[in-house]
Amino acid sequence: MNVRAAAAQVIYQVVDQGQSLSTALPAAQQDIKPRDHALLQEICYGVLRWLPRLESITQSLMDKPLKGKQRVFHHLILVGLYQLSFMRIPAHAAVAETVNATKTLKKPQLRGLINAVLRNYQRQQETLDQQAMSHDAGKYGHPGWLLKMLQAHYPDQIEAVTSANNTKAPMWLRVNRRHHTRDQYQGLLDAAEISATVHPQAGDALKLDSACDVHQLPGFAEGWVSVQDAAAQLAVDYLQPQAGELILDCCAAPGGKTAHILEREPDARVVAIDSDDQRLLRVKDNLQRLRLDAEVLCADARYPQQWWQGEAFDRILLDAPCSATGVIRRHPDIKWLRRADDIAALATLQAEILDAMWQQLKPGGTLVYATCSIMPQENREQVKAFLSRTPDAALAEHKDNGNDTAPGRQILPGESDMDGFYYAVLEKRPSV
Repeated sequence: MNVRAAAAQVIYQVVDQGQSLSTALPAAQQDIKPRDHALLQEICYGVLRWLPRLESITQSLMDKPLKGKQRVFHHLILVGLYQLSFMRIPAHAAVAETVNATKTLKKPQLRGLINAVLRNYQRQQETLDQQAMSHDAGKYGHPGWLLKMLQAHYPDQIEAVTSANNTKAPMWLRVNRRHHTRDQYQGLLDAAEISATVHPQAGDALKLDSACDVHQLPGFAEGWVSVQDAAAQLAVDYLQPQAGELILDCCAAPGGKTAHILEREPDARVVAIDSDDQRLLRVKDNLQRLRLDAEVLCADARYPQQWWQGEAFDRILLDAPCSATGVIRRHPDIKWLRRADDIAALATLQAEILDAMWQQLKPGGTLVYATCSIMPQENREQVKAFLSRTPDAALAEHKDNGNDTAPGRQILPGESDMDGFYYAVLEKRPSV
């Protein structure tokens, strides 16, 4: 399939049909040549990052929008505009290949329209770009509801946060301590001519200077290393698993944190649960590659009595379902799939899970509450409310990042080149 046609279909599925990019993109990649996978991903990610700007330009160039069965060609125009505005592809090639996509999409009669719109953009590019960036959505590449929240909660960081969200995320590695120290593995990367730098806090994290295929990484198939953002790796540092402890990884899929717990403390007994049985397959696959063993259960964390009759847990990692507003740079579709009212609904769900999990924690035990969100309702306000209604809960000492986000630690997107993440360490007071 023509790559531009495939990109238009993916954008249509995400923006108009509400599919996730992680579902639509891999399906589309099956229909194109492997050498074109990276190009398809770049176009899809780019269009979703700068959707308001591209939409504004399209509206200026067309008398009336394309609707109904022609809607996918609207997204084909966005694909063409993104290439002309943001990519290094020669303009004539970008236009020609985008126009040729009309044949793949079985509407060759629209060739003239697509060609005219893209050529007009080339002639008026500077003026149209300025117009598109004259409003905040076009300037920042974010929907109005999200910009409003960012302005309310992070007025001094809005430029940094939106810029980080619109930047390609680096490739972070998690070194498996069962095989090598981080320094030892960095030496293996050096020998393979793969440059990487260490993280100042995450003790197992290495950031590649340039992303590469995982199979180029020394010992990847043998479980020496995994791909995981440094912010997510901090979970095990806050959890501090100990030998012989019974530990629950709640909402565990796709299993990176489950594996990290066992890599850090091989003698821990780990139970991993998630309510999505398909996503649990990823957990099992990761554990198998890394040759690690955990009890994996498909379970709803709100109702532990339905799936756990064993002893209480020494430690619980609760990586709660959230808005994922901290990982937009990796999942730009979040900006267009989420809505403002999702935040309150998620906060309610998080509170239900937090209360239920607290009952499964031993007195004297530790629960680490984590999200990949930057919304206070899901993070510091959630934890404040929990502490106020839970007499035997106490906040452990934490390292604040200076953004007035206590209790807990709020990592903003781009901080030390990490994803946005939140952590709060809660201790259960022993019974008197």
